[in-house]
Amino acid sequence: MLIGFIRPNSDKLNTNIMKKHFPLVLRIVVAFILLQTLRFKFTGHPDSVYIFTKAGLEPVGRIGIGILELIASILLLIPKTIWAGALLTLGIIGGAIFMHLTLIGIEVNHDGGTLFITAWVTFILSAIILYLHRKSIPFFRRVFNS
Repeated sequence: MLIGFIRPNSDKLNTNIMKKHFPLVLRIVVAFILLQTLRFKFTGHPDSVYIFTKAGLEPVGRIGIGILELIASILLLIPKTIWAGALLTLGIIGGAIFMHLTLIGIEVNHDGGTLFITAWVTFILSAIILYLHRKSIPFFRRVFNS
């Protein structure tokens, strides 16, 4: 009988914890992915230079995209700008996926497609984050409040 009283509340508690913490975990994962690539871009790592040279964007594109990724990761961690960080990430990573499919190739320097897969994971997680925070986008906020 006591278990019957505890179980419904614990399920509700678990649901509330998931609703509260799941979006935060997604944001941290995306920000971490973006931030961990910065040392390669900013230090001129040979793999990064190779990718941006092949895309015809070296060195300005490498540094510029690194700065945009830094901005996106910061925006993802600030509650009022989550939507902007997710949207910026979608744009950056969408461009990366496009470059992989057109100029660079899915496999880069024998990485087994790791960069390509990471780009897709980041893109999908950013889309989920943007969806979860869609009501905080200024345009949509006006639409939902009308």
